Amino acid sequence: MSVRLVDTTLRDGSHAVAHAYTVEDARAVAKALAAARVPLVEVAHGDGLGGSSFNYGFSAVDERELIAAVREELPETTELATLVLPGIGTAKLLDKAADLGVTAVRVATHCTEADIALEHLELARERGLRTVGFLMMSHMVEPAQLAEQARILEEGGAQVVYVVDSAGAMVPAQAAARVTALREALEPETEVGIHAHNNLGLAVGNTLAGVQAGATWADGCLRGLGAGAGNAALEALAVALARDGAELLGDVDQLALVDAARLVAERFAPSLPVLDDGSLLLGYAGVYSSFLLHARRASERYGVPHGDILLELGRRRVVGGQEDMIADVALELTGTEAP
Repeated sequence: MSVRLVDTTLRDGSHAVAHAYTVEDARAVAKALAAARVPLVEVAHGDGLGGSSFNYGFSAVDERELIAAVREELPETTELATLVLPGIGTAKLLDKAADLGVTAVRVATHCTEADIALEHLELARERGLRTVGFLMMSHMVEPAQLAEQARILEEGGAQVVYVVDSAGAMVPAQAAARVTALREALEPETEVGIHAHNNLGLAVGNTLAGVQAGATWADGCLRGLGAGAGNAALEALAVALARDGAELLGDVDQLALVDAARLVAERFAPSLPVLDDGSLLLGYAGVYSSFLLHARRASERYGVPHGDILLELGRRRVVGGQEDMIADVALELTGTEAP
């Protein structure tokens, strides 16, 4: 097994710090990742390019400044990626990111809406970027249906297609089944990746299961910094993969990665994710990990337990982009209809 580790601390980790990364934060994390020889680093607002907004949370620093700063700290051999959600991230923003040194773009859609990624994938290919399709909330469809969506991304130019457990709702057998379905459906040259959240405490285990099933790209964040209960902890994932016999592309320095994780733990101590009642309910309800902070705020405002809100959102199969539903659900649970 040869596995490309992808660090998403400076993108998915943005959720945990309320999108408050400074240029100094970005440089410090990038230097630590460079020392550990991590082959690909992702930088953006937690909801991708253009995500800084009232709906998703404003960034403390324009993501373009963070991208430029990180590019300066990484060696040329390290790829710099960003994330785009069609409808949020525009072609213009993607163009500017490429001008700043981004070499790979991950185009993220809901797991049943792969076709809306095609325009962004085409633009990325025209700019010579590595193209990655990101099928969010992959637990919501069966493996065969997910594979159909993966083929749409492949036909649209994606060189890598991801199983993304945005809600942290999968167990290892489910992660493996979805990776297997993609691996069997896609051309041999199209790689498969896995991105896991830790809401059931299974992020590293699910990632290992995905790699054993054929994934060759594996995501994580230092100390698991990320939405909900966080992502797979990159330093733990690197060690676990090595123990499982995997070769880490780029000759990742595992001890330096442990040092990088310590830096993140010290720098962002108040924001480190924990597996508490709220994050566990995210995984149980199958709700997008970034909903947790919104649900807690709605709970305080309306006096409704955040667990009740999350479970109701899960029953309604609410997905990313429907954050405005959280307050409506909380209000309805008080017995008052939303206006």
